[in-house]
Formats: sequence, C-alpha cells, structure tokens
Amino acid sequence: MTNQNTEALAKAGVSIWLDDLSRERLDGDSLTNLIAERNVVGVTTNPSIFSNALSKGEAYAAQVKDLAAAGTNVDEAIIEITTEDVRRACDVLRPQYDATDGVDGRVSIEVSPLLANDTEATIAEAKLLYEKVGRENVMIKIPATEAGLPAITEVTASGISVNVTLIFSLPRYREVINAYFTGLEQAVERGVDISKVHSVASFFVSRVDVEIDKRLDAIGSEEAVALKGQAGVANARLAYQVFEEANASERAKTLRTAGARLQRPLWASTGVKDPSLPDTLYVVELVVDNTVNTVPEKTLEAVADHGEIRGDVVRDSYHDANKLLDAIDKLGISYTEVTQQLEDEGVEKFVTAWDELKQAVSSQLEQAR
Repeated sequence: MTNQNTEALAKAGVSIWLDDLSRERLDGDSLTNLIAERNVVGVTTNPSIFSNALSKGEAYAAQVKDLAAAGTNVDEAIIEITTEDVRRACDVLRPQYDATDGVDGRVSIEVSPLLANDTEATIAEAKLLYEKVGRENVMIKIPATEAGLPAITEVTASGISVNVTLIFSLPRYREVINAYFTGLEQAVERGVDISKVHSVASFFVSRVDVEIDKRLDAIGSEEAVALKGQAGVANARLAYQVFEEANASERAKTLRTAGARLQRPLWASTGVKDPSLPDTLYVVELVVDNTVNTVPEKTLEAVADHGEIRGDVVRDSYHDANKLLDAIDKLGISYTEVTQQLEDEGVEKFVTAWDELKQAVSSQLEQAR
C-alpha cells in the first residue's frame, strides 16, 4: 500500500527522490519497498552518502577484496564501487524511468568535488562516469560553480542528462538555466536527440536558513528573530518563479518545439537542521508541480507520518517571499554574501566527504591486501 501523504505529494506533481544509497540498501529490499510504499521514483547520491555507506557493515568487502587483488588504486576503486551501486539502482528504478518517459527513475552520481573549479576535468569525468555506469537513466551531478557552468553546457550538448547541484542564489540559478539552454542548442547543432536529455537544477534550502538564522540571532532584535526559519523556503519559492519565467521565454518555446525537456527545479538539502522547525517544513512548504524533492529517509518518514500536503503552495507566494528577503536585507544581511559563502562551503563539505571516502577505501584496500 502506498502512503496517503506521499501519494498526495506525487499527485501534486512532486517527484520524490531518496537522498541516499548503499550496497546494503540494494542487497536488501529497502529501496524496492520505498518505491512501492513511499512513492520514491529516483535516487541521489554524493560523496558524503558513499562515505557513510562504506563505513557500515561488510556489504562492500567482496568487491574491495577483488579490487585489492587486481592492484586497483584508490581513485579507480572509488569509481568502481560507486558506479556499481548507481548501476544497480538504475536497474531497480528502470520501470519508473520507462513509465515516465525518462522524467523519473533517475539515479544521480557526482563528479569529484576536487574538480569543482576545473571545467575541462569536470567534463572529462562526467563523460567517464556516464560511460562507466552504462545506463541511460543515470544523471551526472555537476556543481553550479563558475567553472561548472560551461561544463554543464558541454555535457548537456553531448546528450548526457545533468543534475546541477549546489545552487543557492537566484542569479546563479539563472546562469544554470542559460547553461542548460545553451547545451541543448549545441546538441541540436550536433544532431543529438534532445528529447532524451533531461536535467534537474538542485536548489539548496535548509543551509540557507542555517546561515541566515545564525546572522539573525547575532542581530538579536525582536524583528530579526521573527524572521528566522523562513528564508530558505522564500528563496526556493522565488527560484520557482525564475523557472516559470525562463520557460515562458521564446528561447524555451523554440527548444521545446525541437523536443527539449524541462529542467525541473529540485529541492535539495530538505532535511530540517533546526529542531525548533517542523521536520516536514522543506517538503510541505515547497509543493508545486514540475519539481523534485530529494529527501533523506528520516524526512520521508516524517512526511509519511504527519506531512500535510495542501496542493500548490508556491505560485501565490512570490510577493510575500520577496518581502521576506527584503526585510532580511534591510537588517544588513547580504544575500549575495550569504549565498556565495554557502556555495564555497558546499564545495568544501563535499571535498571533506571525498577525503573521508578516499581514506575509507584506502584503509579497506590495505586490509584486503
């Protein structure tokens, strides 16, 4: 039986993607149960998720032993291990991919965060990961850094579906949309069937509240404290307005005539970090069609238990969202400064997780040898 709350979310046009993957989850029936019972139609991964997965149990022991015997180095071993998980998840989600004509049934894998400021290396690794996974329902995650933007264009132009990650600001999101459109235009010139190319733009939510709330607390006035816990949702809602405006443009219409698919907004970082906020906040307050919400299992279960799905809560909110961000700006909190800091920290966090992943794989390879 599907859960009535997650079913309502799906019917409202929100695709539920699980923000987690592990060999243990694949070997058991966890993922298939979530598909059947929680309306999960996709999976996202990142270095932190793989680092966490490798630290638990013995699920990877046999593969690590084989890799060690073959003399595989750490970087190659990471690619072998992570692409194996993603390939298997792609196979599990293939029915959802077929049923939605490629819109869902997607599994995302990220290029190394060490390459976040290197366009050419990002392009090369994106293409390598796509070939290595060998499944058309894979999505390659590329960060929305300045160096990432031309990589998004080139990888899209090559006919590869991209999940653009680490988007925090509206100006950067506009650049991401432009990078996607440019990639599609180049793909058409190259004779690529763009109806096969899909994309999502991962707009991060909770981290915006964490940083802005910290600054509001530092101000400490009654007015400042009253604004806490609202900036993340307001920012994401305005991102949807950007999405609507971009897709109403003549450029978008021309691309759609040629077979282009929407680059859907994806709400990322939707696990609530402040215990004083409702644990379903970044799901129930961002319900609108043509979106994806990528959720940790804990958040998914909270939604299934007590998430109140009220239909579209985004389209009528643009005025209030702008008003909220203006009020924060008037208190001296710079939107540009906050979002750039969050992008820089986002890359750093993934680099730290990547280092932990390398350490874990290196240690296991040594033990196996």
